[in-house]
Amino acid sequence: MAAKPGERKLQILQTIAAMLENPAGEKVTTALLAAKLVVSEAALYRHFASKAQMYEGLIEFIESGIFSVLNQIGVDEESGLRQVELMVATTLRFAQKNRGLTRVLIGDALVHENPRLQVRINQVTDRIEATLKQSLRIAVTQGRLPAEHDVGAHAAILVDYVIGRWHRFVKSGFKNDPMDQWTQHWLLLQR
Repeated sequence: MAAKPGERKLQILQTIAAMLENPAGEKVTTALLAAKLVVSEAALYRHFASKAQMYEGLIEFIESGIFSVLNQIGVDEESGLRQVELMVATTLRFAQKNRGLTRVLIGDALVHENPRLQVRINQVTDRIEATLKQSLRIAVTQGRLPAEHDVGAHAAILVDYVIGRWHRFVKSGFKNDPMDQWTQHWLLLQR
């Protein structure tokens, strides 16, 4: 029985993500992808107009996965500083659980692909930074951080930390857990 179009699209995206989990970081080609799925390359293009569109599907999955949780934290948690803590931990856990997608997040999987994909992934990190900045502003209004606290610089450092942890995770062949020493790191990052 053939897979339904929506199911096949999801299967293609899941297969790309699984292929990206290879620590050797080899380039995912449509020929390799088709071989893994036991379909023709033409069959892939019945579901996606281009390889770039396949990666856009992965980026959309990343966005929905991360921001659905970050938005929920903003709704459920009153403390701005606690929001920031939970949000940063969420981005690290996302990487921990989604190795292949972490290669997309750091742009490693996007080398030699359409440049607009890197622009899209940069927008994801910009959105994470804006979300953290908003929570830091809440922390300032709650008196948890000084009134003159530079929330922009603080949010930028937090995003740099996250991206650095993602990079170490990928470049170590997924051995350096992004959550290693999180408790100790948070004590330094929250100031």
